[in-house]
Amino acid sequence: MRFFIFDGMPVKEKLRLDKYLWAIRLFKTRTIAATACDTGKVKFDGSQAKASKNVSIGDEYEVKTEAKRWRIKVTGLLEKRVAASEAIKSYIDITPEEEIQRLQYQAASFHTGKRQSKIGRPTKKERRDLDEFQGD
Repeated sequence: MRFFIFDGMPVKEKLRLDKYLWAIRLFKTRTIAATACDTGKVKFDGSQAKASKNVSIGDEYEVKTEAKRWRIKVTGLLEKRVAASEAIKSYIDITPEEEIQRLQYQAASFHTGKRQSKIGRPTKKERRDLDEFQGD
């Protein structure tokens, strides 16, 4: 098996796609990454990429996660999951500008379901204060 050095870390020359997507932190687990590949959420040259596909430097992938549609270009191979600050050195985000703008628009209109402060129903403390004020 051949290795090369990337940022002081030995790295394999061949690496499975699901393992790479997990290592660069696009997916939380390798199982989720493999499932995404199997369900067509990862594409290489416009067609579905299998989880067992070997990743090479220079490859470009379209990856659909819950949060974003990524377009990435592989610049380095990681055998193990590393810190996010290290992981971003192994790919280049080439996501089109329209997709980034669409995400920013969605984030601005995103509702978490949490009540905004001082709007809507009173809190327990506010309700006690009201009851005390009203003499109940």
